[in-house]
Amino acid sequence: MSQTHYSVLLEEAVDALVYDPNGFYIDGTYGRGGHSRKILERLEESGSLLAIDKDPTAISDGKKLSEQDSRFEIAHCSFADMSNLVASRQQEGKLFGVLLDLGVSSPQLDNAERGFSFQNDGPLDMRMNTSSGQSAAQWINSVKEEDLVWVLKTYGEERFAKRIANAIVKRREQQPFERTGDLAKVVSEANPAWEKHKHPATRAFQAIRIQVNNELGDVEQALQQALELLKVGGHLVVISFHSLEDRIVKQFIRKHEKGDSLPKGVPVTDDQLNKRLKSIGRAIKASSEEIQENVRSRSAVMRVAVKLK
Repeated sequence: MSQTHYSVLLEEAVDALVYDPNGFYIDGTYGRGGHSRKILERLEESGSLLAIDKDPTAISDGKKLSEQDSRFEIAHCSFADMSNLVASRQQEGKLFGVLLDLGVSSPQLDNAERGFSFQNDGPLDMRMNTSSGQSAAQWINSVKEEDLVWVLKTYGEERFAKRIANAIVKRREQQPFERTGDLAKVVSEANPAWEKHKHPATRAFQAIRIQVNNELGDVEQALQQALELLKVGGHLVVISFHSLEDRIVKQFIRKHEKGDSLPKGVPVTDDQLNKRLKSIGRAIKASSEEIQENVRSRSAVMRVAVKLK
């Protein structure tokens, strides 16, 4: 299987998601359909799958699949719009499982024209949905320096955020940024401590991409919506690729496993704490065999939870 079409933790994710072959499921990040096709293999004729994606190219691929399989449909939006999609289909409380495969897909990274890559020069875009919103170039060329510092530090966990932001602002005063290669060069030159085996612009590009696509905000919304939409016993499966995403997922599951936060000494029984989720097993990572086949899977972390009430 080529890297372009590689679906991370494919068997593990679908095994965790599909527990009833007659159920209704959501694949919140269709990508190029690897997980969706595997899910459909597990479903009976009465089962159904709704896929979601921001990327117009993914939607085009998904529409072809929907023409081949009547159990499948795809919606062009963010997985943060899940509630509206389920409500319009009158499926609230009837959802058996939700799969979220977070972050940017390999085809998006590999296509320089999408503007995600710091290694291959292309237009500085970075939007997952190229038909709406502000591009990375528009944001970089207009953002206040202090806001840029915050984004680089918070979303990129970049130690040299102030130094890099200052270099970007100084350069854009002379000439606005339009290309990924140009931005990567300025960031790299401003970064005084290059990490071994990591491009010096990696953290900055991650931060800008997260900002442009509101990735973490969408994840928080999608998790809460999934909890409300799932039927009791429904499964939530989330694959994260960096610590910021995984922390949100881990804390969300932990919060709803623990239940209501009450003052010490309040006389309540365990079943009165409104525990809504239960974590299934430990966090799952890609096998060494999978990492050899697709190096991008090395940072993947999968968490699974079941809805209790």
